[in-house]
Amino acid sequence: MTHSLTLELPEAVYNNLVEKASKSGKRVEEFALDRLVNGDEPEIVDDPFDKFIGAFSSDIRDWGTRHDELLGETIYREMRGETE
Repeated sequence: MTHSLTLELPEAVYNNLVEKASKSGKRVEEFALDRLVNGDEPEIVDDPFDKFIGAFSSDIRDWGTRHDELLGETIYREMRGETE
């Protein structure tokens, strides 16, 4: 059995979805369904700053302790199509 689902998305979110679907070669509906079904699997992010971890000493503790939080915020903004 299948069911229909209608979503209302902000323009920026929809445009971002269209762009990602186009890059993947899928229709928007297919891409959105795939992301919905497989959304629990984390997307592997190549963090360019990983190579600097432990490379130098600093009294600034915020970056290391909030790294995942800050990275998550960046991914969230990218998914919404926001730019800095």
